[in-house]
Order: sequence, then structure tokens, then C-alpha cells
Amino acid sequence: MKPRNVPLHGKRILITGAAGFIGAGLAEKICNIFPDCSLIGIDNINDYYDTHLKRGRLERLKGYACFRFVKGSISDKEFVQNIFSVYRPHVVVNLAAQAGVRYSIDFPDTYIETNIVGFFNILEACRHYPVEHLVFASSSSVYGANQKVPYSEEDQADWPVSLYAATKKSDELLANAYSRLYDIPSTGLRFFTVYGPAGRPDMAYYSFTDKMVRGETIRLFNYGKCKRDFTYIDDVTEGIIKVLQAAPEKGWDERGLSVPPYAIYNIGNSHPEDLIEFVRVLREELIRAEILDKDYDLDSHMELVPMQPGDVVVTCADTESLERDFGFRPSVPLREGLRKFAEWYYEYYMRE
Repeated sequence: MKPRNVPLHGKRILITGAAGFIGAGLAEKICNIFPDCSLIGIDNINDYYDTHLKRGRLERLKGYACFRFVKGSISDKEFVQNIFSVYRPHVVVNLAAQAGVRYSIDFPDTYIETNIVGFFNILEACRHYPVEHLVFASSSSVYGANQKVPYSEEDQADWPVSLYAATKKSDELLANAYSRLYDIPSTGLRFFTVYGPAGRPDMAYYSFTDKMVRGETIRLFNYGKCKRDFTYIDDVTEGIIKVLQAAPEKGWDERGLSVPPYAIYNIGNSHPEDLIEFVRVLREELIRAEILDKDYDLDSHMELVPMQPGDVVVTCADTESLERDFGFRPSVPLREGLRKFAEWYYEYYMRE
């Protein structure tokens, strides 16, 4: 187990992407566990998806005395420098990013601006205003065309199949260099298909639900022969908080060369689900929540189509390092997570 060398009680914590799915969930959990902290959340509230969801998350967070929100983009260097100058955070969690693999194929400039330039601005701010720990979001997509499953942090990640994956791998390299050059304790987290209530509408479980409700056809890529390591939001936020409190330390290798204060961890459920089976479980939970009729015919609303550019056949996390260093592994079963999502969906969209 790694020592907890970054106590969060009474600390100033900065979360970028605070109106996002993971960011808002993390902020709420931190406020509940560490109410004496000072939590600063920033977000540009872009319209990549419904801004009502983002504003609703922020509205929930306003109920916490320790939370303060400042609107702005991490791609704006002056804004980022000003945030660090005014608030002097002890700990930074960078979750701001342009997400979506397929969207990156059509709008690459947005990904460079936010995921690379924006993260560079965060690193520069951490250099000029030293922090105790920088934790940043990477992605399982960095494993790209790797054949070996499950994916381990020790595996090469040099074959991205999307621009989104390339930007996330670039972030890891930038953070590694900054940690080595400027002694910034940094940890990257490779998230695996995060899902849950109030999530991103472009994610499969959410968009499939929308289409089922409207009676539209859902498309399963690679003829439904894909597997995804679905990881529930509460598992992800719990993992982030555990990692936050244990910053990597500078060391020396067997050759006498310095090892930077840098680490990478997978956060995934380690149980890839067949896409067709996933959709069947989703249907059952939507019926249980009275979102779909009991006689809803899934087969007649399902189209099996070829693989799309930027996709991979299977994702699966090896979480041995996470378990070894933090005594933690994600554990929420898919059905339980989809049930919570379905109950939320009914309350948010359908209750009169």
C-alpha cells in the first residue's frame, strides 16, 4: 500500500471539468467526505451535449459551502494562470477534456485545443504555482490496437486508433516530462467506459435508452461483437479520491538514474461485457423502471453494422497496480449500475 502523503482535510482542491459527469460526481463526493476543504471547480460549459445536464450538476454542488464555481476554459492560458494565482490550489484534478472518439474524427481542432493546449496550460500553472499532487484523466483508448487483453499499465500504448486516444497519450507524455523536469507529482488515470446516472448522452447506454424510448433503431458496431469494460461512476470517483491522497515520489532506479514522481493507473471493472448482452440487460432494467413497455421488442429495433473508424473490439482493465497500491478495485456489477441509471432516467425525463 502506498502511504497517504497528501491529506485532503483543509486543503484547496481545484477540479477542472467540474460540470462534467466525472467532475461533478467527484466534487460532490469530496464535499461530503472532506467538508472542511476549499473546492474550486472550473468548466467552460460547452455545448458538446445538453448544457441543462451540466447546469443541473452545478446546481446540486451549490448546496455545499465548500464549493465555488468559476466559468472558464483551460485552453485560455491567462484564465488558468489567474485561477492558480488567486486560489493557490494544493491539489489539482484535471478532468476537463473534449471527449468522444467518433467526434474527434470530424472535429480534430477541438481536441488539440482542449486536450493538449489546455492540459499544457495546467502543467505550466503547476510549474509556476507548485502543487502537492496533480491527477489527470487519461483513457483506456490509449491502448489502441493492442492485441493483449487485459490491458496493463506496463503494456505499450503506441498505436492509437483515434485522435482522441492520441491526445490522451500526449497528455501522459507531457505530464511525465513535467514531473521529471519540475518535480510535479503527477498521476494519470486511464478510465474504462464510465457510466451511471446523469452521465454523457453520447455514451452508448444513454443514447441507446433515448432511441429505445423514441422507438428508433439502435446500431451495434462490429455486428455486436464488441466488448466493453463498463465502470460505474461511484467506483471511478472513489478510485480518484484514493489516488489523490497518495502522490508518487521521486526515486532512483537500479542504474542510479532518477525516477520522476509520476504514475499511471487503470480504473476499470475488469469484466468486459458483450455488447448484445449489455443491451439486453439495459432493456430489462428500462422495463423494470417503467420506461419501456413490457412487450418492447429489442430484436426489431436493433441493427448490426460494421466496425466504425476509431473503435476497438474489446477493452478490459488489469487493475493489479491499483489493488496493490490502494487496496481498491471497482466492483459495481453492470446490472446494478444500469438499474441506478434507469431509475435516474425515469425521474429526470419521465416523471410527471
